[in-house]
Amino acid sequence: MKTKILHSVFNKEISMNFFRIIIVIVCLSFASVTNAQIGGAQLNKSGTTSAQFLKIGVGPRAIGMGGAYTALADDINAMYWNPAGLAKMYSREAYFNHVDWISDVNLDYAGFGMNINEFGTVGAFVSIMSMGDMKVRTLQQPEGTGEMFSAGAVVIGLSYAKLLTEEFAIGFNAKYINEYIWNENAIGFAFDIGTVYTIPFLNQFRLAASISNFGPKMKLQGRDILVVTTVGAGQGNVINTDLQLEEFELPLIFRFGIAVDAIKAAEHRLTLAVDAVHPNDNSESINTGLEYTWNEIFFVRGGYKSLFEENGEQGLTLGIGLNYRLLESLKVKIDYAYQDFGRLKNVQYISLGLRF
Repeated sequence: MKTKILHSVFNKEISMNFFRIIIVIVCLSFASVTNAQIGGAQLNKSGTTSAQFLKIGVGPRAIGMGGAYTALADDINAMYWNPAGLAKMYSREAYFNHVDWISDVNLDYAGFGMNINEFGTVGAFVSIMSMGDMKVRTLQQPEGTGEMFSAGAVVIGLSYAKLLTEEFAIGFNAKYINEYIWNENAIGFAFDIGTVYTIPFLNQFRLAASISNFGPKMKLQGRDILVVTTVGAGQGNVINTDLQLEEFELPLIFRFGIAVDAIKAAEHRLTLAVDAVHPNDNSESINTGLEYTWNEIFFVRGGYKSLFEENGEQGLTLGIGLNYRLLESLKVKIDYAYQDFGRLKNVQYISLGLRF
């Protein structure tokens, strides 16, 4: 009897701590909005942050649901959307995702996670953005100098998540970021934190919150910013100077999400999810989505991304998935998603996952 009472008190304390975290996140979001206002007019900060590839969503399952994945995340993709969801992964999982992004940009993502009993769940991931080589052009040689250059980015991260109780989980990411173009690169570090709380007697009603890409500013450095100037008479003196480049903040994102199983039967499940998103470089928006599954084998998904975003191009999303047990201890997961991108046409995602 005494043990049950202590367990109840502990769960209550964890729940209160969760809501305190939510309050802190809301306050930080409000402070961010306030700082973006001058004289009562809100500034549009689109295009003012570095490492924009960090905003490209990971996983066709999440994208097919319109990005409304903060509260639903319960697989390896949680490392991107809400690291706390990784705590609900009780096995080992490897994951590979490829995206043909807009303007001939490619994004490849690979992740691995495993549960270590009482310790929690750990994971690692790498994401690589790449594009084709381009000609070096100058004012004197606008058709090209004969040289080629490339641009891209890499992020490498480690994740940890743990269930503090059966209802409450918390998770963290630590990330190394590198953006490069020709002979310049910018290096940065960032952290993510997330929480999720489940109310089991309300059809698995879930509340979740996360903060992504919290870290210092990034600045390009490299030999191409060197300017060589000759001054003085005759051959003069050679003076080496560096161009002064600005530092840019990381794309900080606050997410708050809810998810509920509207239908949960032996063979059927229908889950509804909604996310409120507040970035530091754009307007607030809402992501909505749903997922229907038959026997947790075949999945159909739909959603709408970035509702109410100012001048946004993202919109309708659709997706399907298949979880097939290939062997007794090996399950194969294949997912596909389509995302409408307005005037930029569309983006299609495909992924392969192995759970063992």
